[in-house]
Amino acid sequence: MRYLFILFLFLATVNSYSQDSTATATPTKVKGTMVSATTGLPLSEANIVNINQVVGTATNDDGLFEIRANVNDTLHLSYLGYKSIKVRVTNDWLKFGNTDIEMTELALALEEVTVKQLRLTGYLEVDMNQVPITSNNRYRISGLPGQGYEAGKPNIATKVLGAIFNPADFLYNMFGRKPNEMHKLKKMKEDDEIRSQLSKRFDREMLLVLLQVTKFDLEEIVNQCNYSKDFINTANDLQILDAISECYEEYKVIKRSKERKNSKE
Repeated sequence: MRYLFILFLFLATVNSYSQDSTATATPTKVKGTMVSATTGLPLSEANIVNINQVVGTATNDDGLFEIRANVNDTLHLSYLGYKSIKVRVTNDWLKFGNTDIEMTELALALEEVTVKQLRLTGYLEVDMNQVPITSNNRYRISGLPGQGYEAGKPNIATKVLGAIFNPADFLYNMFGRKPNEMHKLKKMKEDDEIRSQLSKRFDREMLLVLLQVTKFDLEEIVNQCNYSKDFINTANDLQILDAISECYEEYKVIKRSKERKNSKE
């Protein structure tokens, strides 16, 4: 009888542990419906990103979304023509399920744009000098991974080598100060929904939110990675993400090389 009692306690403990493990393994998800505060109509294809877990999703035709999230996670919600907002996941939200989230429209003021036309003379040599030339050729440096560097200036080779191998370089300091944010680059690149959203955006907003950097810092990072102004001005957010990620990977290679060199000395 004693052994039967011990066996019963053991089975009960195993069963309880199994249930707890199953509950823990099941990811927590939060649901919501994004609607226009003006019309009350659902917003389809709106973007939702969990900043903490670096995962993204989009609303369906009915404005509904579902995304992995835990209590106190922050969601970044955005939609073209509407003011982006951040919302925190609460216990009540997880408990009661779907919640309506109103988005407020932005008042967009379009500035007048003047297009300067080319005054062609009919002489090829003269007309060719009037056509703006942008060079986005890229080259690689032997021994470093990635697609290489973008050449847009005559002295770009000297600039690139100086930037890469200078221990006091801006990139070294920037990446060193924000290792956690830079670590998110890998997660962002692995999430197909985030990549899809970034490929359609040119405002850098989502990148700033996920990387927790200012717009100035973001532009400086890409600039110091020796990408041309033309690339920075025309690239979509996904191209900017890939450019920073590539530069960061090369930075880590150089950092390890410097550490090995210093250890030998």
